[in-house]
Amino acid sequence: MSFDERFRTSAVLPFLAGWRDDLLASGSFLTRLPLYRLVPIESGLLARSMRAFPLVGVVVGLIGWAAFAIAAWLGLPPAAMALLALTATVLVTGGLHEDGLADTADGFGGGADRERKLAIMRDSRSGAYGVMALIFSLGLRVAALAALTVPEAGLALIAAHAVSRAAMPLLMRFLAPSRPDGLGASAGQPDEAAQAWCLAIAVVVALLCLGLSGGIAALVAAAIAVAAIGTLAQRQIGGHTGDVLGAAQQMAEIAVLLTVAAL
Repeated sequence: MSFDERFRTSAVLPFLAGWRDDLLASGSFLTRLPLYRLVPIESGLLARSMRAFPLVGVVVGLIGWAAFAIAAWLGLPPAAMALLALTATVLVTGGLHEDGLADTADGFGGGADRERKLAIMRDSRSGAYGVMALIFSLGLRVAALAALTVPEAGLALIAAHAVSRAAMPLLMRFLAPSRPDGLGASAGQPDEAAQAWCLAIAVVVALLCLGLSGGIAALVAAAIAVAAIGTLAQRQIGGHTGDVLGAAQQMAEIAVLLTVAAL
């Protein structure tokens, strides 16, 4: 039997095919890229594919880095470079997580009780709390990126997007869905293996991009940010929703970028 035949009949090919399908499924959910055409969407696929969330974050970070580098090559000022990098990442993701942050801020800030908070979070319109949250999110990320060189910004973007997307399935492990019919519930619960892969990939990416001390500092900062939004969500609405997961991604991304800028 030739090497090619042994490779095809071994467990390696199904293993790689599984990761390919998970990456495509995760990418079709987390971005606007038409990847759903390349993989059949089955029941429970999103929960199983969450192990690839950090890899999708790497791709998004690379796209942001490319925009940052092009802006630098054109001689634009640091603030414009940072804004264009964030614009590129928002365009590729469709502002999915920014929308979750705005809805979460509106619900937590404007609702008098749990049911009212959840009702506000379902409303597609953004109120004062949501607008302020987006302004602060955008401003903090622009300020952090503007303080970095092109290589530093690129590595920071890759790490921030990978780590922040790992935060979502990990948060789902500790919080129950706050309602049975929302996106957070319909996505399903990732199993322990998927969560372990998710965390391992995020840690490796952070350490490779930011070094040992920088990577650990960024991971700790992201963990604190996600723990804070998780604790707040538990107290406010008794669990998580899709919007809360988006807010957690935003908080973790901001935490990583600010940590890199501070270091």
